[in-house]
Amino acid sequence: MKANQIFKLLILALMVLAGCEKANIDVDTTVVEGSAIGEVSGVWAKGSTQVIKGDIIIPEGKTLTIEEGVTVLMDTVAKPEIIVKGNLYALGTANNPIKFTVNEFYKTAQKKFGKLWGGILAGPTCEELVLDHAIIEYAGSTTSDASTSVKMGLYKAVAGENLPALWFSNAKGKLVVQNTIFRNLQEDCTYIEGGKIIFANNIFYTTGVTGGEAMNFKSGCLADIAYNLIYSTNTNALKLSNTGDKTPQAYIIAYNNTMVNTGWRRPTAKGGSVWMESTVRADLYNNLFANTRFGVKRDPKKPEDSRSTYSNNWYYGYDQLTVNQFQPGSNDVIGGKNDVISKVAGANDPKFVNYPVNTAVSNADFNTSWDFHLQGNSPALGKGITNFTRHHSMGIVMKNGITYTSPAPATFVGAYGTKI
Repeated sequence: MKANQIFKLLILALMVLAGCEKANIDVDTTVVEGSAIGEVSGVWAKGSTQVIKGDIIIPEGKTLTIEEGVTVLMDTVAKPEIIVKGNLYALGTANNPIKFTVNEFYKTAQKKFGKLWGGILAGPTCEELVLDHAIIEYAGSTTSDASTSVKMGLYKAVAGENLPALWFSNAKGKLVVQNTIFRNLQEDCTYIEGGKIIFANNIFYTTGVTGGEAMNFKSGCLADIAYNLIYSTNTNALKLSNTGDKTPQAYIIAYNNTMVNTGWRRPTAKGGSVWMESTVRADLYNNLFANTRFGVKRDPKKPEDSRSTYSNNWYYGYDQLTVNQFQPGSNDVIGGKNDVISKVAGANDPKFVNYPVNTAVSNADFNTSWDFHLQGNSPALGKGITNFTRHHSMGIVMKNGITYTSPAPATFVGAYGTKI
C-alpha cells in the first residue's frame, strides 16, 4: 500500500514537471542586463543583453557606444526602429561581435528573410555612425502611419515601405561599416544617401524578397567599397546612382569584392550584380563575378558619368546561360579594360577553396562552411591592379579618436586571396 502511494506521487511529480517544461517552451529565459525604449545614449556595457521593447532614439548631439559582445534583442511584436539623430558607435571584435537580432525561437526557415524588426535609421543630423564587427539580421519590417520614422519624415517617410537594415542620410557625415554580417533581411541591406563612407570586409547573404540590394548608394556619397562578399542578393550587389539633390556627386570606388549568384531571384532589367545610373561616377577594379546575372550594367536612359573606369574584373559562369548574359555589348552590359571574360561555359574558374560552383543560382541559403579564398593555383591570383586612387586612404577620423582607413587594393581579384 505504502509503495503504491509512493509510486502515485512519483507519477504526479513527473506530470507536473512535464507540464512546466511544456509551458516554458515559448518563454524567453535569456539573461537580461538592460532594456530600452524611447531616448537612449551613453554606453551599453561589454557582454550585456539589451532588450528593445519599442522604438529607440539617440537624440541629436548625444552618443550611444555599444561595446563588444552586446546582444541587442528586438521585440518581434513591437518591431522596433533604431532612430539615430546623434552618433552611434557599435564596436565589436572578431571574437565578440555585436548582434542586432531576435530571439532564437523566431529564427525559422519561414522567417529567413526577416521582417521582424525595423532597422538602424540615421537621420540627417547623425554626424557619425560606425558598425565594426557586428551582425545585423532579421530586419526589414514594413512601416505604418504609426512608425516613428514616418512621423519624423525619415527614410521614405511613408507607410507601406519595407525598411533597409541600415539607412544613412547625412552628406556631410561619416559612415564606416566593416567586418559586419548582414543576413536574413527583407529588402535592401543598406540604403545610403550621402557621406564619407567605407564599406570593407563585410558579408551579405539571404537578403531580399521582391527587391533588395546589398549596398545602395545615392547622391552625396564618396565611398570606398572593398573586400566584401555578396552572395545571392535578390537584386544587385551594388546599386550605384546619383539620384537625389545632394552634393557632392556620388562617386563610388569599388575594388576587390566577390559577388556570387547575385541578381537571379529578381528576373527584371535591374536584377544583376552592379547597376549604374543617373550620372553616378564609379570606378570598378579587381572585382570577381561568379555565376552572377549581367555583371556590370547601365541604365541606357540615364547612364553613368563618362569618367567612370572599369578594369581588371573577372567573370566566371558555370553554364552557357550565365556566360551569355554577362557579355559586354548586350543587355546594356559594360566591359572594362583588361577584364577577364570568356564566351565559353566553365572558363576562368577562380578555383575557390570550398564552394560548389554548380550551386543553383536561385539558391538564397548560405553555408557558413563555404570558403571563397582562392586556391594556390587560382588563375585569378596576380590579375589585380593597385595603381589607382581611393577616397579614404588617409583615413576618416571620428570624434571618438578612432581613424578608419579604406584598405589598400590587392594584386589578386576578388575579396580573398589565398588562405594564410
